[in-house]
This record gives sequence, C-alpha cells and structure tokens, in this order.
Amino acid sequence: MNYARMLIEKEAPEEYGYDRIRYNLSESSIADQKLSDIDLTLPDLTLFYGEHRGDKDLRALIAGQDDGLSPADVLVTAGAAGALFIIATALLSRDDHLVVVRPNYATNIETPKAIGCAISYVDLDFDQSFAIDIERVKAEIRPNTRMISVTCPHNPTGTMMARADLDALITLAEHHQCRLLVDETYRDLSYGERLPAAASLSPSAISVCSLSKAFGIPGIRIGWLLTRDPELQETFLAAKEQIGICGSVIDEAIARATLERRDAFLASLLPDMARRRDIVQAWIDGETLVDWVRPQGGVVGFPRLNVDAGFDLDRFYARLLEEHGTYVGPGHWFEMPKRYFRLGFGWPTEAELRGGLDAISAALRS
Repeated sequence: MNYARMLIEKEAPEEYGYDRIRYNLSESSIADQKLSDIDLTLPDLTLFYGEHRGDKDLRALIAGQDDGLSPADVLVTAGAAGALFIIATALLSRDDHLVVVRPNYATNIETPKAIGCAISYVDLDFDQSFAIDIERVKAEIRPNTRMISVTCPHNPTGTMMARADLDALITLAEHHQCRLLVDETYRDLSYGERLPAAASLSPSAISVCSLSKAFGIPGIRIGWLLTRDPELQETFLAAKEQIGICGSVIDEAIARATLERRDAFLASLLPDMARRRDIVQAWIDGETLVDWVRPQGGVVGFPRLNVDAGFDLDRFYARLLEEHGTYVGPGHWFEMPKRYFRLGFGWPTEAELRGGLDAISAALRS
C-alpha cells in the first residue's frame, strides 16, 4: 500500500481550525448532534469485546430497512470510510481494474490508488445534469475489471440515479462477474423516492452507508456494508477482525438507539433540509456567476462558477476565506476543476448559510 493523505482531509475545516471560519459551507453532513440532542439514555453496558459482525439488534435494524436483506448480510464498520477500506483492500490488487464514476468521495479513489490497481474514470458532465452514462461505464469494463464504483445520492453533486440506471449497473456487474459498489451514505436524505439498497437487489452488489451524514453523529464512527454473498461477507469479516476485531459497544448502543427513532427523526429533518436547499436555489437564481444542478438527495451540491479563463480562482478561494470567513470545498478535493466547489447546506444554521452565500457573491465581485 502506498498511502498518501487526501486533499479533502489535509484541507478539512478541522485541520484549518473551526475558530478561524465564520461561515462553514464545506461540511457534507447535517449539524453535529450532542448526546442531549438525541435524548439518549444508555444502559449499564459491559465493556467487553462486542460481536465481531456488530451488535445483532443493530444489524437487524439495518437489514429491516429493505426487503431481501437479513442481519447476516450486514457488517458494522468504523464509519462508511472503514467499510470502503475493507472492500477495496479485500477485492482489489495491483493486477485488477476498477471503474469509478467521478467525481466521487475521495476514499473511493485514493484507497484503490494506494493499492496500485488500474483505474478508469467515467466523468459526470455538468451540462448533462451529472447523469450517469451507462454505456460509457460499459465501454470501460475490461476482462480484469473487479469492481464498478458509484455513489447515490451522489457526493458531491447531490444527484440521484434512476432506478433503471441502478438496475442496468447491476446487470453489467452480473454479466461481467464483477462487483458493483454503491456508496449510499446519503440514502436516508432522499427528497423524492428512496432507491432500495443495491445489495438487496443482487449478490453482485455491495452497499455502504453510515450514520455520519444523515444523522449528524460522525463521532461515534458507525457505518456498515451490505452483501448477500456469504463467502464475500466472510472475507470482509476477516478483514474487520484483523483491523480491529470488533466495534465499540458504546458506539453501537448509540447507533441502535438512533435507528430505533429513525423514522421520527427523518420526518422532522427532511423538510428542514429541503427548505435549506430552496434557500441555495433562490440565491443561485439571483446570482449570475454561479449555477448548479439541483440536488435530489443529501445536503451538498456542486455549483459551477460562470467565470472566464482569466479569473483567478486561487485568489477567489483565498479571499473568500481570509476576508469573508467562508469555507467551501474546492473542486480539486474531487479531482475536478477549481471552478466547481462543494457547498454544504445542512451543517450551518439558516442564518449562517445565508451569510455564507452572500459572502460568496461578495468575493466573486471583489
């Protein structure tokens, strides 16, 4: 493994310093929750080694969200990042090939790079509403393709595949005897119809999700992967055991309590996030120098700056932060041009969101 730090982590707001940022629009989740916010009462836990696959009741809650899944199909991991690392290192080698739909969450690209496998990219096009082109994915598949990697709802654009596209990708994976990895971290934050977990549709599909983004509790480091392939699940379990044996029984207890209240939590959250999305839409409608593809899920969008080639993008981002105290996620976090940036609308307060949007307009004209 040839590890290199990801730009998205090197330039993360916690690395820069939260106290130096006035309007933080770079975050990709809802606001971080406190224990008091989630009205949590923990039982008197015994701090032993937990179940290696994850707490059985927690796995039942996860599996119960989709028809066709059982607790045996669930492996609880250290966040979605832990799941993605396990999948990449268990399935990919230097002799393998990966197809990645880009932009994508950095881990889905950087870990395969560290492994040294061959990677083909299928880049999404702003002018095509960031819609996935199944034929382009198909054209990139090779005899040694081991996996196709996508996210839905998409990070960082917030767009979603149609069910027909998900089915087509599964058919591709089945036909070519490779795996389809679907990072579903934002699935609970779908503003329209929520797609089924890809893993519930085929043993060739692997789903990854977590409680970090949609539930605002990244500090407990709980995610999971889903596969209906028992042999593959055993391989993933072996990887987890060699990395850390099991998860934290405290974290899993918090996760279980959170998912027990999942429906009520989302019923309150989704209208609030949709309203924030509308705030950004209204700003973009009045801002000639910025455009976006309206997100269909998640709490991030990927606006594009409508500026000419002579516009100094590095200076814009520097002034936006240094003079206006506003932080966004520049396109190079996702191997995309700097005229794109990730804008998070779920983490700040509504007042901070509006202040940050006004700051972007001011920085563009200064």
